[in-house]
Amino acid sequence: MPLMAFLISMLAPVFIEVAYAESAFDEAAPSSVLIVPVVNHSLDVDAPNYMLSTLTIPLAERGYYVFPVNTTKIVLEQEGFYEPDMVHAEDPVALAALFGADAILYVTINRWDAQYIVLSTQVTVDFSYRMVSSAGQEIWTANKTMQYTPERNNSSGSPLADLLASVIIAAIDNAAPKYMPLTEKANDAVFRKGYQKIPTGPYFGKKH
Repeated sequence: MPLMAFLISMLAPVFIEVAYAESAFDEAAPSSVLIVPVVNHSLDVDAPNYMLSTLTIPLAERGYYVFPVNTTKIVLEQEGFYEPDMVHAEDPVALAALFGADAILYVTINRWDAQYIVLSTQVTVDFSYRMVSSAGQEIWTANKTMQYTPERNNSSGSPLADLLASVIIAAIDNAAPKYMPLTEKANDAVFRKGYQKIPTGPYFGKKH
């Protein structure tokens, strides 16, 4: 019995945390989502635009109306918000009211890099996601890290030829890292899979 009581006590906090998140989301019951510009902590200046381009479709497929990201950016700039950090620091209640949105999605890029390691290129992306209701309450959060390292399983029988092939393939991977496939997989994982996934919205399964 003491062991059973210990196991229950270890599981209880996790259950309460998940239930609270679901309760907050259900209470907010968002039908429209505003995706604001992405905060970038990586060295790649193009990363935010790439990331932003991958967010609309998976959210729409979960059943939500998503405000066009380019229009959102233009409106925010007209209001004086030129930097993503400024947008993320703005009062979410006022931000949501500006667009008439039910919820706001904030995304931060923690890592977006490719490392050349012993004739191979390891690509890593790391993102933080946060959704806040129009009332200013945080209703959903998630974090995701994805990595890609190409496998070299094929052998020609010639060590020199295999070495040259590895060098060429690694150079190609290093010149054009697979950021987008990793980013799309990360979004799919947090929006549609696992205990962190976003509940389906009112337009789920309906044709637009």
